[in-house]
Amino acid sequence: MLTTDPFDPISDDGDKLREECGVFGIWGADTASAVVALGLHALQHRGQEAAGITSFDGKWFHSHRAVGHVAGNFDEDHIIRQLPGEAACGHVRYSTTGESGLRNVQPLYAELASGGFAVAHNGNISNAWTLRQDLVKHGSIFQSTSDTETIIHLVATSGFKRLLDCFIDALKQLEGAYSLVCLTPEGMIGCRDPLGIRPLVMGRLGPKDGGAIIFASESVAFDVVGAEFIREVEPGELIVVNDSGIKTHRPFAPTAPRPCIFEHVYFSRPDSIVDGQSVYSVRKQIGVELARENGVEADLVIPVPDSGTPAAIGYAQESGIPFELGIIRSHYVGRTFIQPGDKVRHLGVKLKHNANRPLIEGKRVVLIDDSIVRGTTSTKIVDMMREAGAAEVHMRIASPPTTNSCFYGVDTPEREKLLAAQHDVEGMRDYIRADSLAFISIDGLYRALGEPGRNNAHPQSCDACFTGEYPTPLTDHDGLADVTQLPLLAERVT
Repeated sequence: MLTTDPFDPISDDGDKLREECGVFGIWGADTASAVVALGLHALQHRGQEAAGITSFDGKWFHSHRAVGHVAGNFDEDHIIRQLPGEAACGHVRYSTTGESGLRNVQPLYAELASGGFAVAHNGNISNAWTLRQDLVKHGSIFQSTSDTETIIHLVATSGFKRLLDCFIDALKQLEGAYSLVCLTPEGMIGCRDPLGIRPLVMGRLGPKDGGAIIFASESVAFDVVGAEFIREVEPGELIVVNDSGIKTHRPFAPTAPRPCIFEHVYFSRPDSIVDGQSVYSVRKQIGVELARENGVEADLVIPVPDSGTPAAIGYAQESGIPFELGIIRSHYVGRTFIQPGDKVRHLGVKLKHNANRPLIEGKRVVLIDDSIVRGTTSTKIVDMMREAGAAEVHMRIASPPTTNSCFYGVDTPEREKLLAAQHDVEGMRDYIRADSLAFISIDGLYRALGEPGRNNAHPQSCDACFTGEYPTPLTDHDGLADVTQLPLLAERVT
């Protein structure tokens, strides 16, 4: 929750782009729910508000959803025993639409005419409000405020006979971003929107012949459960897995994919593979490009833990300036608590980060961070360096200025609360009180991804938070961002 003053230098809530959600599903494994719980542990960074698992034992569906982390909610045997079956899907959540609370915790589940239907969703249905109004007008009764429930109602009210056809019919009415893992009596479905904005990968646990099939938001979840990475689910692809095997459907018209570029900057774990590339290697290369574009004379390169570390390594290697851990982060503190009184609140900052004073004193330091959103954290970190005796404090950012909000499943402040939307770089430097401030260019970011630069005519990724160029035009509807309809095919999968 944001404070009243969007640029309050004390509170750091809202000063990071929130990591959307994470999904994980498996079909054909003994104690499937236990595997899902392990997979969700690996994806905890994508959503720390709530977690849920739904399993299917061949006859009945079983669900357990809870507010809080996976640990503490799914680490006891009796909970896993309540989720029997060889198929299960799970979800970790940070809400981007819909209020916090148990009724919005996923997977969402409903009994349809074709049987049980559970859905775990990463992304944001940007026309959900419009669809919801129409569904309610025609008799649908919603149990949550999540945009994901719209999918269930669209499937339930479709005029097609087969569940798969109803599901495709529902998808073709959606606008925005989605990676979905759905559990039904007929099998498990994994799919991505036609632009492939949100990630989804497929893996196998066990032997190639007869092993269990897994869908997950990131490949690191496969490492944790001991599964083999098969491939990414392609943009616009729908994969059905059941005891008969794996079938792929492509119900959408071909379109150039636009995967979220911020997965490489911050969202994904460094040990994941995204878009065929090591996230850690890309982040190091971002640091290399940042040093080439925005070098400065200094004594130390210091990462802002932990998100700035790989880029700081790359920056140090390219610049020849020593890399040091000049900020020590406590791993036992969540969001900074807010206490009455400026002095106490200021001291609360050091619960998360503390300067390594003997290292910093008298030194010119280059701070490397992944992004600046509202600027409150950067201000505190720069002040911390000065209090520790730094002679100069230079800030370098491993992404371009964040000037626009995201409408595709990432929780960003309103545009007027983004520091880069209100100030030029010099104004931002003055606000955070650094001696200098520089960002990697948009072309530099693409070079770190192995591209010659940004293709301005046909951008390779969704980079709207930096450029304001959304994959599809945005219009306003009842105060919500609305994405115009993606190209659809009239035919149905038969």
